[in-house]
Amino acid sequence: MQKHTAPIASTPKSIVVLARECYGDAIMQTPLIATLRQTYPASAIYVVAFTRIICDFFSSDSNVTATYHAKRDLHRYFFKFLLKKYDVLFNPKDHPSTTFNLNARLIRARFKVGLRNNGNEELYDYLLDIPKSTHESIRNLSLMQALGHHEITPCRPYIPTMPVSDEINTFLAELPDRQYLGINISTGTPGGHRTIEQWSDLIKSLPGERFVIFSAPGDLNEKRLIEQPHKNVVPSPATKNLYEVSAVVRKLRFLVTPDTSLVHVAACSDTPLVAMYRHNPGDSQAYAPLSTLQEVIVSPTPEVVDIDTASVRTAVQRLLEKLT
Repeated sequence: MQKHTAPIASTPKSIVVLARECYGDAIMQTPLIATLRQTYPASAIYVVAFTRIICDFFSSDSNVTATYHAKRDLHRYFFKFLLKKYDVLFNPKDHPSTTFNLNARLIRARFKVGLRNNGNEELYDYLLDIPKSTHESIRNLSLMQALGHHEITPCRPYIPTMPVSDEINTFLAELPDRQYLGINISTGTPGGHRTIEQWSDLIKSLPGERFVIFSAPGDLNEKRLIEQPHKNVVPSPATKNLYEVSAVVRKLRFLVTPDTSLVHVAACSDTPLVAMYRHNPGDSQAYAPLSTLQEVIVSPTPEVVDIDTASVRTAVQRLLEKLT
């Protein structure tokens, strides 16, 4: 099915972006948000979110005019947002999503942009043909093509400024720059978790390095179990938001992590990275690290637990050599 291929002819006064549901996806949308703000400084940029964490994330973003939660604050969403008209709507999903397509239908935008194969192509005035292997950040930035901008300098991903606790501020003040390696033990991806023993073996195999351990709130007990027996691990306070995480990551020599949002947190400060991916070629391409210095290890199976510790240690040592 052919759709309109002519970009929007005038400067949009209002742009609506539907936000993906997870932190990593949201971080990969920030280059688009910043590029829109840079290109259209006087335009209103609205974000429609479908989860609380992403609503909070973009509510903290100074590049965004307003953020609306389409599932929880329905009164505000309907009366403050859906009753108005907008110039541009962008749905970034390249696969069918009832929620995204329903909201794309409800939002009264005169120029609706989507990716081909989104399941409801007749809703959109402009369909973008983006290969599946395209990096998520570039896929989001493809909206600029529909707006008539084919030559752009994309902005770096970023974490919006959020409150930082006194505990984290104290820890940051005492943490020397670029001397510690970070290990993130948490992941929201099925098959992304490694064992306490594997992380401990890695730490023991590098006695000359010092470490900081990151975890999601649900993995704090595992974090403490890894911190306590190792003299070369500095105990760190629990982080309360992604901005606190990014503030610590920014001070690291580099980060070791499974494929999760911290891969993209590292990209925000161009922190070097050792990233471990499940055997899923689509993910390791579309969600590849953006840090300039990186080592990527792909599991032979759909589980990162099947990456042996020797391979991780070798990747860490290669990155240490690059940084020497």
